[in-house]
Amino acid sequence: MRYHKKIYTLLVIVSLTAASCKKDFLEENPYSSYRTGATDAQTIEAQVIGLHQIFAELWGWSGQQGFLACWQIGTDVASAGSTQGVENPFYQYADLNSENAGVSYLWQKCYDFINHANVIIAAVGENNIKATAEAKFFRAYAYNILATLWGDVPLVKTPVTTPVFNYTRQPVAEIDQLIEDDLNYAITYLPEVGQAASESRINKDIARQLAAEVYLRIGMRNDSYFAKAEQAADAIINGGKYQLIGVRYGKFLTEGGDYYRDMFRWGNQRRSQGNTEGIWTFEMEYNRVVAGGTVDNPQHRRVWQPAYHKWDGMVNADSLGGRGNGRLRLSNFMKYKVWTGLEGDIRNSNYNIRRYTYYNRANFSAPIGIDADGFRVASNAPTAVRMVTIKTGDRTVPFRTDSLEVWYPYPTKWGGYDPTDDFGYALVKDWPVMRLGETYLLRAEARFRQNNLQGAADDINKLRDRAFKTARTANNNPNLGKVSAGDITIDFILDERARELIAEENRRMTLVRTGKLKERIAKNGDMSPTGKIITGFQDYNILLPIPLTEIRLNKDAELTQNPGY
Repeated sequence: MRYHKKIYTLLVIVSLTAASCKKDFLEENPYSSYRTGATDAQTIEAQVIGLHQIFAELWGWSGQQGFLACWQIGTDVASAGSTQGVENPFYQYADLNSENAGVSYLWQKCYDFINHANVIIAAVGENNIKATAEAKFFRAYAYNILATLWGDVPLVKTPVTTPVFNYTRQPVAEIDQLIEDDLNYAITYLPEVGQAASESRINKDIARQLAAEVYLRIGMRNDSYFAKAEQAADAIINGGKYQLIGVRYGKFLTEGGDYYRDMFRWGNQRRSQGNTEGIWTFEMEYNRVVAGGTVDNPQHRRVWQPAYHKWDGMVNADSLGGRGNGRLRLSNFMKYKVWTGLEGDIRNSNYNIRRYTYYNRANFSAPIGIDADGFRVASNAPTAVRMVTIKTGDRTVPFRTDSLEVWYPYPTKWGGYDPTDDFGYALVKDWPVMRLGETYLLRAEARFRQNNLQGAADDINKLRDRAFKTARTANNNPNLGKVSAGDITIDFILDERARELIAEENRRMTLVRTGKLKERIAKNGDMSPTGKIITGFQDYNILLPIPLTEIRLNKDAELTQNPGY
C-alpha cells in the first residue's frame, strides 16, 4: 500500500517553575490530528490504512514461523515438516487446546480488525462512505473467519474504549447478518477495480469475492444463499474486467517457465504488471505498508519451500524460489493422487509443483553412494550398491530422509529470491489473496449446490481450458482434461480447488466451511515413519477452542468454551 501515516506524539517539556503555577499541566493536549474519534480526512485515511496493516500483521507473523502451517497441515493437502511447535496440535489433534498460540493470535487479530473498523465507522459513518465501506469489508472479513472457525462468538458493533469483562457468544446467524449487511454496503460504495487509491486497496470485486464465500457457508443452513453466492461470482466473472492468464507475460519471458507460473513471479503479480487475473493482490514489497520495509517478516516462502540449501551441491536461487525451511510438506494425496489421470495439467508442471532440480553450486563435484531404491547414501555406507560422482548440472539425488524437510515436491507460488538477502528471512513479494481462478470455483460450488451440475462443469472447464491448453495442442486432443456434469460432486470441486489454489487458500477454512474436514483428513495419505501422521482427531476439533485468556479475563459473564476443549 502506498500511503502509510506514522503517528507521532509531540512531547512538550515544561519547566518545573511553569508547572508549579498551573494546575492543568497534566491534561492531555494532542498536537497530532491522528487520534481516536477524529473525523478529518487525513486521520481517517491513516486509520483505514491501519486495517491493511492488521492484515499484514496477521498473515505476516514471524514470531511463530509455523503459524501459516496451522491452516494447512492436518488436512487433506499438507503434512507436518520441520515444525517449530505452534502448528503441532493441528495434526496431533489431541494436543489442540485453548492455550495454543496460533489460535490465540488469529482470534486477537480478528478482533483487532473489528474494533479498528468500529472506530472508523463510528467516527465518520455516512459522512465518508468510502472509508466506512472499506472498514465494513474488513469487519466482515474478520467475522467470517470467526464464524467459520469458532461458530458463535461475541458480536461487537461499537468501539471498545474501556475494558469490557462481560462478553457473551452470539449465534452464528446474528454474526452472519452483520457480515451480509457489511458486504452489501461495501459492494455498493467501494470503488470499482482500478479506481481505488492503490491496487491493494479494497474494491467492489474484492467484497463480492468474499460475499460469494460467505454465502456458500451460510447456504449450508439456508440454501437460498447459494443463489446469492452465484450472483456475487457472476458479477465478477461477467463484469469483463478480468481474464484467466493463458499466455506468458511480464518480466521473465526469456527464462524457462509457463503462463500459470508467470502470475506468481515477483514483479508480475499486479494488474499494472500484466496480471489480468488478480482481484486482490496485497502489496507487500519494500516501502509499501511500512516506510523502510515490510510488516514483521512474512514466512510464506520458508513455510512452503523445502530447505534444499542444506545439500552440499546447492545454493539459493531465484529459479528455485530462494531459501525455505520446510515447515510443511504436501501430503501424498496432494503430491500424487490428486493428479492421477491429469497428465499435461500445467498446474502440475515442474515450474509450479517443483519435483526435481539440478545441482547448481559452481564447480561442485562429489562421490556418493546410491542404494537399491535410488536414494543417496554416504559413499562408505553398507547400503550403497553403486558409486557415482555428482557434479554441477546433474539432477539431484536425495537422501531417504530428505523428504521430511530438505526436498520434496513443493508449490512454487511463494518463491522469490533477493540477492541482497541470501538468508531470506522475510518474503517481500506481493501476496496473491483473491483471483479469478477461485471465482470460477466458487461459482461452480454455488451451481452444484443448486443442482446445476452442467453449469458447475462449465466453470470447472474454464480452468481446465487454461490448465490443458498446451497439452491439448501437443496431443492434438481438444477435449483433454474436460469434465462433464456427471463428474461433479463436492469432493470433485474440493479436489479442483486443491489443484488450482494450493498454497493460496486457507484449506482448513474451506474444509470446515463445506463440512468436509473430518472426511477429507482420511485422504491425506501420509505414512511417515517419524510420527508426523495425523492423529487424535475428534469431531469437536472441527471448531477451534476459545482462547483461555479470553475466558479468564471475561470475569463478569460466562464466555462459554466450545465443547470438547
